[in-house]
Amino acid sequence: MDNLKYLKQLSIEYPTVSSAASEIINLSSLLYLPKGTEHFISDIHGERDSFLHILKNGSGSIRQKIDDEFGDELDENTKRDLATLIYYPEGKLKLVEEENKNFDDWCRQMLLYMVRITRRMSSKYPRYRIEGAIRKEYQYIIEELILERSEVPDKEAYYNEIISSIIYTNNSKAFITVIARLIQHLAIDRLHVIGDAYDRGPNAIAVMDRLMTYHSVDVQWGNHDVLWMGAACGSAVCVAHVVRLCARYGNLGTLEGYGIDLLPLILMAQKTYGDDDVSAYAPAMKNTKEVHLLECVNKAISIIQWKLEGQLATRRPEFLMESRKNLARINFDKETVTVEGKEYELKDPYFPTVDKNNPFELSKTEQTVLDALVSSFKHSEKLQQHVEFFYKRGSMYRIYNGNLLYHGCIPMNKDGSFQEVTIDGKEFKGKALCDELDKWMRKLRYSTDKKEKEYAKDLVWFVGTGERSPLFGKEKMATFEATLIEDKSAYIEKKNPYYELYNDPKYVKLIFDEFGIDWETGHIINGHVPVKYKDGESPIHCNGKVIVIDGGFSKAYQRVTGIAGYTLVWNSRNLKLVAHEPFVSQEKAIREGTDIHSSTAIIEYQKKRLCIADTDKGKDMQAKIQDLNELIAAYKDGIIREHQQ
Repeated sequence: MDNLKYLKQLSIEYPTVSSAASEIINLSSLLYLPKGTEHFISDIHGERDSFLHILKNGSGSIRQKIDDEFGDELDENTKRDLATLIYYPEGKLKLVEEENKNFDDWCRQMLLYMVRITRRMSSKYPRYRIEGAIRKEYQYIIEELILERSEVPDKEAYYNEIISSIIYTNNSKAFITVIARLIQHLAIDRLHVIGDAYDRGPNAIAVMDRLMTYHSVDVQWGNHDVLWMGAACGSAVCVAHVVRLCARYGNLGTLEGYGIDLLPLILMAQKTYGDDDVSAYAPAMKNTKEVHLLECVNKAISIIQWKLEGQLATRRPEFLMESRKNLARINFDKETVTVEGKEYELKDPYFPTVDKNNPFELSKTEQTVLDALVSSFKHSEKLQQHVEFFYKRGSMYRIYNGNLLYHGCIPMNKDGSFQEVTIDGKEFKGKALCDELDKWMRKLRYSTDKKEKEYAKDLVWFVGTGERSPLFGKEKMATFEATLIEDKSAYIEKKNPYYELYNDPKYVKLIFDEFGIDWETGHIINGHVPVKYKDGESPIHCNGKVIVIDGGFSKAYQRVTGIAGYTLVWNSRNLKLVAHEPFVSQEKAIREGTDIHSSTAIIEYQKKRLCIADTDKGKDMQAKIQDLNELIAAYKDGIIREHQQ
């Protein structure tokens, strides 16, 4: 046997014919369970409350299960109460206990309803998955409630007695909470985050904390994510960028939550610009407090970023970032700047820290402030934990169950050919480009070679903001122009030709072939570019082969999209897109039973119900079955001896 060495290793885990045969039986039975439900979400942008609510309600799937199970048996108010209890068990229990004199009776009835929902949802999961989702101290009782027991003659009386005992021993709140968590767990088998957990919204830290504890998740890095990764790994220009965005969107609290020391920057900003008109640097969110302070901080860190961009564009011409040398194009006497051959008046021509003869050089004070910020990012324990999670669970792209997932695009020329990028002296395009950038992102964190590390610190800026980066996919990042030029035509960020070509099957198939995706069954799923739902834009392209799921989770984007985000849901029967309206608050959801109102569009019905056998996991299981059959044959032929147990 060619794989004798492997079979001997496998025999340690399965030491006898009977143990190997038992595992074959187990795996074979699992193959024909329905495929688990996958959820795809992108561009969360720190919007914790909406994100967490969608995880809790399974993009509306839990409420659908309630309707399917109870139909007209329950009225609308009871269904709403049941759904809210599943989403927010602690808050709903506290509210009902304060308002309801018959609290025990209410808990008894809700437990019965929740058991029925759990039975319905657990029917497609193997027992070990259910056991793994329940805290051990509650495992036995909950399994008794949700798993059918054919040997019990009067099942209803048996289950009622268990629930009566739960009520009698004052354990109803604990059991309701555990079952609610189990239902939430069963609603989503696998979560795919298609980039951009960070920036704009106020609670990226809470989003990351939840992702780190989620039972099954992978991440495709977004352009905002990689810039935070770069900042955590010591890239000065990435540090300046993420600090600027936090000031721009009034989210200095995110930096403070990571323990980033902002005092040197704030003191410099106030001393340099505190008495000036800095309204050109006004925060995007108008309800932000301490507006003038944020404007000063934004201006101070913006100028540092523009200087660092100019240095990098000069140092790495192969990154094609010549457009970032704006400080060198300022006519300080005329108070104008020239962009693409056209001269514009500056909204704010005051640059006291810029040397017009050496515009990219940091002042001594700026360098001191920047050094302190870089050190603070590198030594933030919580940020380092979150970034390490991104490295362990994330990548530039992922192929999962036949679908290709990435945040932005595959850079293309107008003729449909893949754009080439020079990295460390070599040309890359298409899949090879994504693989090479993934490799360098990992060198950024793990390489011990000083030269590699410094190159990676520059390259991460290209990955996050470069014209030909798969994560950015726009002609330029026009932050300077948008801040200081009144004429909007000066800061149009033209999208990569990909975003036109992805409507043509001819060019989409080129991407499928490049990544080895089956044209008949596969899809491209990406985010990054907000879909203007209110203007009639569709997230579905190329007859459903390309699906863009950035619908505006970030409040800053909702005026553009007209909705509050998309999620894509793929279960054993269909692929459906869910468009969400804005989420008001957790408190209102608990008190009034409000949910995120969602509209659902079926993109694709499955011709036959998909089973685990049809998934990547199923293929791995089938391969293991084959290996186990070979192991049994080796035992029977005496090539490998059974071990004594």
